[in-house]
Amino acid sequence: MKKTKLLLFAIVSLLSLTSYGKHKIFNLEDYGIVPNTKENITLKLNSTLEEIKKDLTEKDKVTLQFAPGSYHFYPEESLSKTYYISNHDQDNPKKVGLALEHWHNLTVDGGGANFIFHGTMLPISLLYSENCKLKNFTLDFENPHIAQVIIESNKGEEGIVFRPSKEVSCRIADNGKLETYGDDWVMQPFTGIAFDPITRHILYNTSDLYMDTSDITDLEDGSFYAPKWIDKRLVDGTVVAMRTWYRPAPGLFLSHNINTQLVNIKVHYAQGMGLLAQMCENITLDEFSVCLKGDHDSRYFTTQADATHFSSCKGKIISKNGLYEGMMDDAINIHGTYLKVVKRVDDHTLITKYMHPQAWGFEWGRVLDKVQFVRSETMELVGEENSITSITAYDQDEIEGAKEFMIRFKNSINKQIHEGEGYGIENLTWTPQVIFSQNTIRNNRARGALFSTPQKTIVENNLFDHTSGTAILLCGDCNGWYETGACREVIIRKNHFINALTNMFQFTNAIISIYPEIPNLEKQTKYFHGGGYGVIRIEDNIFETFDEPLLYAKSVEGLVFKNNRVIKNTDFTPFHWNKQRVFLERVSNAEIED
Repeated sequence: MKKTKLLLFAIVSLLSLTSYGKHKIFNLEDYGIVPNTKENITLKLNSTLEEIKKDLTEKDKVTLQFAPGSYHFYPEESLSKTYYISNHDQDNPKKVGLALEHWHNLTVDGGGANFIFHGTMLPISLLYSENCKLKNFTLDFENPHIAQVIIESNKGEEGIVFRPSKEVSCRIADNGKLETYGDDWVMQPFTGIAFDPITRHILYNTSDLYMDTSDITDLEDGSFYAPKWIDKRLVDGTVVAMRTWYRPAPGLFLSHNINTQLVNIKVHYAQGMGLLAQMCENITLDEFSVCLKGDHDSRYFTTQADATHFSSCKGKIISKNGLYEGMMDDAINIHGTYLKVVKRVDDHTLITKYMHPQAWGFEWGRVLDKVQFVRSETMELVGEENSITSITAYDQDEIEGAKEFMIRFKNSINKQIHEGEGYGIENLTWTPQVIFSQNTIRNNRARGALFSTPQKTIVENNLFDHTSGTAILLCGDCNGWYETGACREVIIRKNHFINALTNMFQFTNAIISIYPEIPNLEKQTKYFHGGGYGVIRIEDNIFETFDEPLLYAKSVEGLVFKNNRVIKNTDFTPFHWNKQRVFLERVSNAEIED
């Protein structure tokens, strides 16, 4: 009997190993990937991973283990990849530091490593992979493309004397303007954001700066004199992050993955978003941060754009326990992309087009995906939901890189939908549920968090500390950004807002703005957001504010705003044009406790 049991146990164990594969741990030091050398490890690391992958099956669990320390990645010997990345400049190919493609059950454990990148690079990509986890590392650039300077002397109408930080390489260009440069890039910054040197808050009532560095003079003591940069708001000692609008690549790029975890990762700088994920299913961020290197970091800025950005994802997005600070845009933005109808071929077929210059080239939809149609002028739904029976590129042979698609639908398309008036198509299949909790968002440009998904969205127990613009935005825009879509179930509860709206940016009508872009609101007869009593709930939050506007809402059915505590302070002088605590436009079935 004992022998029989042992035999059965052995068979079960063998079957288990066969079904689930082996757990293989690869210490990368054993392959010559060692820290603290300043050696360019880009080619060696990627070649090593390809060799490791050859001996794996899809069922094997794999851990790639880095030793603690610093690792350097340079554009030379980087991987050249054609990636069309949502909400970024579509300049291909990209120079990629670490490219992870077609992996299964992979864990990349940085072990506390610092990954430092040089030049213009996309640091890390993860594509077409399943059940992967990246954890325990920081990501930074040796020479950021944002130039930090300090105002040494503001001479009023006679211009400004400023001193670049030590990590900035700069000179006077042939056209007489300030030029910053790095290993493989040159820029002439013309805009920027000002920081209070003590608190690190975005400087009150300054928003986006525009600086004219024409006829600049090198004072040859490390400082420059810009006689045409006139801005009396920038007192001596103010820190300015000078930049352009260029955003070629995020810090981490995820595409076509299933079940991805990002754990204990800190992004200190990226030339675009900190994280951009598109066409992914189920993503968890736990202690993923876009942040400074501690309270005494000499830098005041982090990323060139959003900290995290999710475009056309599905399943569930969980973002918790993160710190987001110093970025030049929002902490999180979740949306899909509207395609514009440019031709009606027949009752089942449309030619459609990506419209925003930074959002095209990537996959939009698949056969059987559910879609709906919207009239751009009023942002009202037209006709019934439909589904895709075929989708092909229309302006070229391949989906990758396409701007236009021919899409055929299962059911007949509503007669109103044609190219003569603005209509958009939203993909309902690629929309995620969202949990955004226990995060801190502070000292950043523009807005705190943006959500545009019809799936359930929970925003709770977060600290929004001096986000400078609107703290939370529910948007939807088929006219400019072409970012879908309507929110049907949103819970915003137990958050703490401290002095939002110290500056003005787009969509910043109140601390919480429900602000779809609707060109002709008077003509609208339906509602964009909501859909029944209490489906959008804002409850049990604390608002500490120096100004009046708490909530702005437009085109909403079923809004609840109650049990919120307001604490007024005198930290800044009120200046917002909106003098109402709650400002509603075309809102019905609402319960408001002011």
